[in-house]
Amino acid sequence: MAAVDSFQLLYREIARSCHCYVEALALVGAVYTTSRAVVFARDCYSLIRLHFLPRLMHSGDLLHRFGEWAVILGASEDLAKAYAEELARKGVSIILISPDGQGVEGTAKAIADSHGVAALSVQADFSEGHAVCRPIRDVLKDKDIGFLITSMDVSLGSLEAFAGLPEDHLWDAVSRNVAAATLLVRIVLPGMAERGRGAVVNISSGLCCKPTPNKAAFTAITAYLDHFSRALHYEYRHRGVFVQSLIPFRIRSQEGGVSDKGGHSGGWLEPQPQVYARHAISTLGISHRTTGYWPHSLQFWLVQYMPEWIWVWGTHVFSRTQ
Repeated sequence: MAAVDSFQLLYREIARSCHCYVEALALVGAVYTTSRAVVFARDCYSLIRLHFLPRLMHSGDLLHRFGEWAVILGASEDLAKAYAEELARKGVSIILISPDGQGVEGTAKAIADSHGVAALSVQADFSEGHAVCRPIRDVLKDKDIGFLITSMDVSLGSLEAFAGLPEDHLWDAVSRNVAAATLLVRIVLPGMAERGRGAVVNISSGLCCKPTPNKAAFTAITAYLDHFSRALHYEYRHRGVFVQSLIPFRIRSQEGGVSDKGGHSGGWLEPQPQVYARHAISTLGISHRTTGYWPHSLQFWLVQYMPEWIWVWGTHVFSRTQ
């Protein structure tokens, strides 16, 4: 009995001495829980403000807000075509730039006939060097360029070991994505800054936030476009130019496959290009870095907080099932 009494007395003394530490731990836990709740509430508010409210409200006249003409780089890509058609539907005239001149001419004519706007096409292969900028400058001269949309060539999006990629394929990919986007921004940005309005949208991929084995070149290019856009945003936002890094995940192609801006159909997680473009355009002027589509924002949030080793392991598992 004495031993029991001694144990209870010892327990009470220990509990009394540790009481201040217990209170401190409880306070830390309460502060952490509150901070997480505030962050969660902020993220929910941002999701609603970015992806839902703009689609319920009138976005205003894009022509007067940004400019009369839109330059679309990578017009042979499904997403770039959808973006061009959506802008044309809002009355913006279109200039399509692509190495595939004949195919782009047909797209330009279809856009002009369908939406009653001016539509021009320029054949320019940036793998041939910066001399291709001269004919582009000639076409853009004296035009009120309000939009520049650059879309990645997704040919590097398939899973393949880096050493197995042909050198000419890598050269074309870097030239048509990194060099082309950088040089075109250099061409249109001075005019936008002088007029005090304009929007530059560089479309890459949500994979920019994680290194992905067997997609080394692809993810490196997406990371370049993402950082390039974010840096330009801070540099030119005070001069009236809105620069956006658009980072989608998987988008369904026109043929029913899946574009690896990130097969099988994934439902609402893999929207049609037209659906995605409609959502993405509603974010112009609101967020300088976004997935453009709210289900992709949930994916991006998950990928950001996922440990890198889990991401790499998942990539290896996925590649073995292909």
